[in-house]
Amino acid sequence: MKKLCVIVSLLIASLSSGFAQEAAEKPATEKPRSTNDGVIVDGYNKYSVRPIHESDIMYKRSVVRTLDLREPQNRPLFSTNRQITKLLIDAVRKGLITPYNNDSLDLGRKLTIEEFNERMRMPSDAAILTEEEKQIALANGDSSVLAGGGDADYLPQNLYQMNIKEDFIFDKQRSRQYFDIQSLTMSVPSDLPSNKKAIETVVASFMYKELVEKLFKDNPNAIWFNRQNDREHKNLADAFELRLFSSYIVKVSNPEDNYLVDIYGGDQYKGILASQWAAFSLMEYEHNLWEF
Repeated sequence: MKKLCVIVSLLIASLSSGFAQEAAEKPATEKPRSTNDGVIVDGYNKYSVRPIHESDIMYKRSVVRTLDLREPQNRPLFSTNRQITKLLIDAVRKGLITPYNNDSLDLGRKLTIEEFNERMRMPSDAAILTEEEKQIALANGDSSVLAGGGDADYLPQNLYQMNIKEDFIFDKQRSRQYFDIQSLTMSVPSDLPSNKKAIETVVASFMYKELVEKLFKDNPNAIWFNRQNDREHKNLADAFELRLFSSYIVKVSNPEDNYLVDIYGGDQYKGILASQWAAFSLMEYEHNLWEF
């Protein structure tokens, strides 16, 4: 019996020594695995508000949607003096959030405050504001409208065109689909009267995760305005999470990185049909998984 106890003790001591040696050989801190130009870190998308591990993702498509903030369903995002565009512009100028050149984020570059302000400036031959627009701008603290030579900035209500870039993901671990927003892009609309080029131009893109953490959270001005009940306004982060907006798809990931309308030779009608087809296809994907 004593011999058996001695043998067991020696085995335990040997195993303990081996584990201790293995722990000592491991570095104190291991660097997270980083792939895909730094977007995926240790298996997770660093831009995701609620990241899903790569090993749990069965299906993923990158989608770009366009929002017209003048639409009735989107007006709660664009209420007077609390426009989401005003929130973004003010936050950039206060240094709270980072503006990017485009929605690629890592593949693009960060804008300086000077570059952002330049993109916010109307062309000198187009900066003709009505008296009402000037008064609104002054009330919002924008004194640039008083500058000579018609040199003025676009007002928040002028920038009613926004894009959402997101990943459509099917999580096999939870057996459900998710829309994982990556970025928001603010643009000068092509049909804005003061946009003489009549071409949609990007002002800046923003990392959605940064907006949620640094701008939307606990901010009384970051609200989705509930027109039915003033006690039930929602935070913008909740509004996007609940999909309380109207949009249409303008791009689905493809090798050429083309917009849907470009795939059909610039034909706007075919582009609209392609947008509807893309939306139906994504909606149908999860349904078909359970059909059998």
